[in-house]
Amino acid sequence: MQVTVKAFATFRRWMEPQATVVIEDGATVADLLAVLTGRHPGFAGDIFSAPGVLKQYVNILLNGRNVSFLQGLSTPLHEGDLVALFPPAGGG
Repeated sequence: MQVTVKAFATFRRWMEPQATVVIEDGATVADLLAVLTGRHPGFAGDIFSAPGVLKQYVNILLNGRNVSFLQGLSTPLHEGDLVALFPPAGGG
């Protein structure tokens, strides 16, 4: 199946702003992140604090909904989904 991934802010240093990713049917957000970190060396250090543990304040939205309010990294993906990746942001 195909999903669209949008990377924002500092995540764009590792990948293009928008890409279509082909992933196996039944894949989860964790599976997608595994594909992305495999394709983009160094990205894992920006998104994970430990294997499988997102860094604090990293936000992943699936079709506009934060996956932390769904099933976290176990949230299933479906054909045509839009996954947006937001790094921690600061400022004031």
